[in-house]
Amino acid sequence: MKKLKTIINGYMYRITSILIVVVLIMLALVQILTEQRRSYEESKRNISQIEILLEENQQELETIQEQYKQTCLYNAELVAKIIEGDPEILEDIEKLRYIAKAVEIDEIHIFDITGRLIKGTNPEYYNMTFDSGEQISFFKPMLSDKNLKLVQEITPNTSAGKPIQYAAVWSEHKEFIVQVGIEPVNVMKVTEKNELSYIFSIFRVSQEASYYAINAETGEIVGSTEMDALGVNAEEIGFDMKTVKGDSDGFHMKINDKLSFCVFQKSGDNYIGCVVEADVLYERVPVTVLWSFISLIVVTVLLATSVVLYMNRFVVSKIGEVNDKLKSIADGNLDESVEIESSLEFAELSKYVNSMVKSLVDNNKKMSYALSKTNMHIGTYEYGCNTLKVNYTEYTPKILGLEPEQMEKLATKQMEFVKFLDGLKKNPLSGEYGIYIIADRYIKLEEISESGSVFGVAIDVTNEINKRLKIEKERDIDTLTGLYNRRGLDARITKLFEHPNTLGHSAIMMVDADGLKGINDTYGHEKGDIYLQNIAKILSSVGAKEQLAARQGGDEFVLFLYGYEDEKLLMEDIDKLKGMQSGITSELSEGLEVNVRFSLGYSIVDSTGDFQELLKEADEKMYQNKVERKKKFNN
Repeated sequence: MKKLKTIINGYMYRITSILIVVVLIMLALVQILTEQRRSYEESKRNISQIEILLEENQQELETIQEQYKQTCLYNAELVAKIIEGDPEILEDIEKLRYIAKAVEIDEIHIFDITGRLIKGTNPEYYNMTFDSGEQISFFKPMLSDKNLKLVQEITPNTSAGKPIQYAAVWSEHKEFIVQVGIEPVNVMKVTEKNELSYIFSIFRVSQEASYYAINAETGEIVGSTEMDALGVNAEEIGFDMKTVKGDSDGFHMKINDKLSFCVFQKSGDNYIGCVVEADVLYERVPVTVLWSFISLIVVTVLLATSVVLYMNRFVVSKIGEVNDKLKSIADGNLDESVEIESSLEFAELSKYVNSMVKSLVDNNKKMSYALSKTNMHIGTYEYGCNTLKVNYTEYTPKILGLEPEQMEKLATKQMEFVKFLDGLKKNPLSGEYGIYIIADRYIKLEEISESGSVFGVAIDVTNEINKRLKIEKERDIDTLTGLYNRRGLDARITKLFEHPNTLGHSAIMMVDADGLKGINDTYGHEKGDIYLQNIAKILSSVGAKEQLAARQGGDEFVLFLYGYEDEKLLMEDIDKLKGMQSGITSELSEGLEVNVRFSLGYSIVDSTGDFQELLKEADEKMYQNKVERKKKFNN
């Protein structure tokens, strides 16, 4: 058996080949350095743009914060003047709420000279004092200096913990303190715009580069154009923080298992940088080198002609055979073997290829064993476009809900396996990407397609999803009535309004409990809670089709009826609820019954589908209904 070296000996001009290689390497190095410099300068420019954007957003935030302070203080003074002009307003919560709505504030609180909350738009806060919490204690100095006018920074309030800005002033005659609260919507929006996570979400100069902001102390990724990286420690995806901090001229590093060129710059408490994959950065280098190679190869073409004849006979044809075998193996046919013995080198190559295939089969078994030792159930599968067979690990059938025999049968018919996966994907978990429901379990499917081959990972995420769903339920349900709270209602209605064609005929109703204060004052707040619970039961009983019922807070409720094919049926259910406004009794305790009374207003959902506007319209109608009912019952 002849060696390959012997076959081609004398036909290759080593000096010419070495010279060509040296020239090509030099050209490649020059091109690589040029691309690095271009990427470095572009990265520096974009990082500077990010810093300028952050500075501009900070200035905007400071301006709006100051405007909100002045508006809050002005509103407090205005409310104080209104109340001094008509002190009887203090005895009418609805008038206070009307004033609050008129001057565009969210809360009004009246404190006596001892600092105790005695009146206001929120009875649930009554009897709180300036000592009731850290937030409210900010205004305590006003008790000793009646000339003070205080505006508090945006702070979570003592009772509900929601962000709000408060201002307080003494009345003109120093008889009481007026405190008003405004939810700083615009400030929160501008604050969000100043967060790195928001900046990066809108910052995309090119699809080639990814941008990251890494906290200098913790190493946490606090902003990125790659949303999956947010909150992850930088070292977990490949960053070496020592290099990030020490090399400002650019460096190469494997990020997300892909070699990349990185440029970072210190900005405040963070390092902001640009990352470009090497394949993308240097994609022009092979073309340049190729054209240079073509130019050089012309010089040696005459010398190589005779060698080509022998290469075709003893090398090229054999390499073609090897390639065909390797292609079959790469497509997943691990039963393939290579048996070429035209030369010692090809015999050894055949041996190593066959050994590699055996190693791949063994590694598949090892992977199955390793995955079986983890706390999560993980399975993998792989198939190519030119083979019928599907390779998979041990846990894959169990995760996909298949018996071993079923999986083995599907694995021999790639198209049947793909159809099976497509069937699973027809039952996705709402609001989740890549997670599907199988019986009472949740599985996550991720696939990577490259060069006609597909590699998939199946993970059983049932425990994680169940825990999260439980947390969401506890977060979105009002504990007193069992209805949705404001957050839960907004989240669900927002999703419904994203697909208006599925709403059918629908209506939004605002309901406000009448007489709750009287029940609380007469029988106690415990009975008032039972009164609200009974109203919640009434609302839950209405609706022949779909419905969402929620307690907005205090004595306010929202009922959303939808899915009606006929507007007449919808109006019948609305009239049904109207008929219950005063004609049902509520048993507060054994032997104690009261009439359930509530005011309501509704708006029919139109083609615009603006939920907030519809809710506002229903609220206004409810208020009108309350005024009419109050006159009726007073008469």
